[in-house]
Amino acid sequence: MLPVPNPKGGTMNKSKRVALYARVSTDEQTTENQLRELRIVAKRHGWKVGAEYVDQGVSGARGREQRPQLDALLHGVTRKQFAMVAAWSVDRLGRSLQHLVACLSELQAKKVGLYLHQQALDTSTPAGEAMFGMLSVFAQFERSMIQARVKAGLARAKASGKILGRPMGNYTADQKMAVEQRIRELRAQDMGKGKIARNLGVGVSVVQRVLRA
Repeated sequence: MLPVPNPKGGTMNKSKRVALYARVSTDEQTTENQLRELRIVAKRHGWKVGAEYVDQGVSGARGREQRPQLDALLHGVTRKQFAMVAAWSVDRLGRSLQHLVACLSELQAKKVGLYLHQQALDTSTPAGEAMFGMLSVFAQFERSMIQARVKAGLARAKASGKILGRPMGNYTADQKMAVEQRIRELRAQDMGKGKIARNLGVGVSVVQRVLRA
């Protein structure tokens, strides 16, 4: 995270504390163009830039656990340190639908706005808020699909004689991914670790490991 000092002179709208996020896939590329555009937008709207998060040389196909600055940003969202997150384009947040929906879900759960420069999406405007609402429909659909996969995976595990409430060593890769995704979603809704473990039929240690990652 890059700390952003307050500029000398002038006033900024403290009600809109925004976090900027930029990402490039290779070390040879630079995020400066993305950040410059976002700083201009923030200044024009009177937003206060609280922090800048930059993932350098990280593919957008990677999940949150492999993108340390995105992970730090979302931790800040969970703690309600920002009123809005701004990125140059939607593909900076994620190239995988699953990862993108997970990110949007966390923003919506904490009522944090989103600004996407290339897509002209600004949830502080009525049109942007409506678009964000449409995105939430897709997010809900994806959550429902994840829940269905989790339930089906647990049912298969139980039918094959596997003991639930234990580590997921015998789960398939898809089952693990579905359970881990659901753990993060439930935690973003402020559900306790013990209750998450009971709801998903896994051990508390599994929940703790996923959240630490």
